[in-house]
Amino acid sequence: MKFPCASLLSAAVAAACAATVQKDFSLPLPPGAAPLIEVVDPTEWPDLSEAWYRPDEVGQALQGSLAWMDTDHARQFFPVAGITHARALSSLIVFGELLDNAASPEEFSRALRERFTLYKSAGWDGRGGGVLFTAYCTPVLSGSLAPSERFAYPLYGLPEDLAKGEGGSILGRRAPDGGTSPYPTRREIETEGLMEGRDLELVWLADPLDAFIAHVNGSAFVRLPDGSMARFGYAANNGRDYTSLSRSLVEAGRLESDDSNLTALRRWARQSPDEVASFLQRNDRYVFFVPIDGTPRGSLNVPVTPERTLATDKSLFPRGSLVFVETHLSGARLNEGKEFHQFMFDQDTGGAIRTAGRADIYLGVGGAAEELAGSTRVEGQLYYLFLKP
Repeated sequence: MKFPCASLLSAAVAAACAATVQKDFSLPLPPGAAPLIEVVDPTEWPDLSEAWYRPDEVGQALQGSLAWMDTDHARQFFPVAGITHARALSSLIVFGELLDNAASPEEFSRALRERFTLYKSAGWDGRGGGVLFTAYCTPVLSGSLAPSERFAYPLYGLPEDLAKGEGGSILGRRAPDGGTSPYPTRREIETEGLMEGRDLELVWLADPLDAFIAHVNGSAFVRLPDGSMARFGYAANNGRDYTSLSRSLVEAGRLESDDSNLTALRRWARQSPDEVASFLQRNDRYVFFVPIDGTPRGSLNVPVTPERTLATDKSLFPRGSLVFVETHLSGARLNEGKEFHQFMFDQDTGGAIRTAGRADIYLGVGGAAEELAGSTRVEGQLYYLFLKP
């Protein structure tokens, strides 16, 4: 689970698009609409050959999906969008076999067309009209395992009174009698010091915006004063709704809608330190962390792979499944930048996504990934591939 950099950074998407295309990518699916639409016309298939040129990269992410899919735990999440667990698992297995055995990109593409059915996401309009892709990353931040004047903003571990249900759903705050109530909001947690004195501090960061960025992305690598790196992954959130920081700033007139990127947010925070806490606390959602070794993991508890792990609304789409993304990234602003046409795997949950019209691309670790994720808000198409019945 994570919350994309671009969800932090993007202003109201509908407002940004209104002047030109009148698309609202945050719209929920119309009642009764299917999240996946079969692509019947063979001329509408994208070029699927790219995976053949990078089999090791694709195979790494594929193994994560296979490991999760081939468990009893995975079966409880199917069928979804008309896809059974057996069909989803078989699709991954056969895809891997074709990737290993195809002698050319043409043979690979031809075999996929012969053996698989292609589906398009219902998208923003419920009719396949397109998806808004944002991105997330694992930021590298400065911090300390002990508090100091410089490092005073903690990331917290999982509190013992946070009740979780099936599939990691958040039930609320567990009372001594076993009942639950809504977990406190970010504002309540921070202004009332509700995490203090509970030995939950994992690491301290240099400023509140750094801590917020870690929350939004659901993971962080923290460079300590001795040069070593501490790593933290997502544990849970408080179950409250997510509110975009940049949207709040645009609505308050603090930022222009076309300047809502990470650089602009950091500039605003430096120039208006007295406003930072109040604006951050407009986002009720609060994230808790766990120390990790190696790569951060997504909501399927498998390692996320740069440019191969996708996050979506898991109430709509089949977890772990094979997808193909057709969009662009570099200088990513709606309709600019280099092409990004490649296979990915639906391995994570978009914490701020409740629609078929949004998806988030994991871009990796560090400053370059953070900068690109912070400027990514692009239209495109999202496809799913499953073996023919």
